[in-house]
Parts: sequence; structure tokens; C-alpha cells
Amino acid sequence: MREDELRELVRRSPWLIRALGVVRDSALPDAWIGAGTIRDLVWAERYGNGFDPSSVRDVDVAFLDPTDLSRDNDNRATQRLEAAWPEPPWEAKNQAAVHTWYPAKFGTGPVPPLRSIAEAVATWPEYATAVAIRLDPHDHIAVCAPHGLDDLLDGIWRPNPTRVSPETSRQRLARHRPTERWPRVRVIT
Repeated sequence: MREDELRELVRRSPWLIRALGVVRDSALPDAWIGAGTIRDLVWAERYGNGFDPSSVRDVDVAFLDPTDLSRDNDNRATQRLEAAWPEPPWEAKNQAAVHTWYPAKFGTGPVPPLRSIAEAVATWPEYATAVAIRLDPHDHIAVCAPHGLDDLLDGIWRPNPTRVSPETSRQRLARHRPTERWPRVRVIT
């Protein structure tokens, strides 16, 4: 089972396990760590020189709070995580509020409100980053991967066209330089 492969990689990272515990204990509603943090761990371990937490640009924390769609809610959530563990570069985003800012930030038409974390994760820019994880109260690692785990675990950078334009995808590819960072990763455009 591919989820077990991911869980094993996560369990071998005390840093990520600690981050997952901080997110769980933060009491943010339906909070998960996802996107680049998970990709960086998996690809550094499988296709690079090992995972270095100091290389993480941001720890994307997706949460779902339809009762407060303000940007202040994101800021408060990020500050809550920083207060619990100042080291990681936390970035918390309320997925229930994405429709309020996404079109202006990315120059797109309207997007529908997201009703669940799985619905949000399914829109993230690449299939390998459309993955989120969290710890449950019993320290079990839950996995949210609406498009599956094959691209993540098999080292494939492939755009997710759900919400990302071809131009934005090219920009992300140039910015992240996956084949330089992880030479055995394959890019499919």
C-alpha cells in the first residue's frame, strides 16, 4: 500500500513528526501539513542526499474554518504554531477562505469555495504536492492524497491542471528546479 510507504518515510523524520504533533495540538480545525514539505522529505530521501529540515522554505499548514474567512485568521493560526515551536517557517492557510483571495493573487476567474481539506488538496499545483498528512490523537499518520501517491513516491513532477495554468506551472518549474535539487526526478509537462 502506497500510504504505508509514505508513513514509513515520515516516521523516520523526528523533525516532521514533531511538526505534525504541533499542528495536531494547536487545535486548528481540520489541520494538515502538506505540499512542498512532504514532497521535499520524500524526494530528498528517495532521490537526493537526505532530508534537511533547514532547507524547508515553509511548512504549509492547511486548515478548514468556514466561520472566519479573514486573512487575520491565517495570521493568528500561523502565530499559534510559531508560539508552540518557533523554528519551522510555518505558513497556515484557511482553505475555506481560498476563494476570497485566490483570483486576485493569481489573476484567475472566480473559484468555488472549498468545503473540505480533500477538495482543497486536490487543487494544489502538482500531483506530487497534492498530498497532506496529519497525526490523529493516537499518533496514527492520516494521509490525504486525492490524486494518489504515485507521482510523489515515484519522483514525478507533473502539473495538476485543476487550477494551475500552463504559464504558472512553467514558472513553478523554473523556481523550484526539481531536476537540479533531485537529479533522478522526472518532469512531465
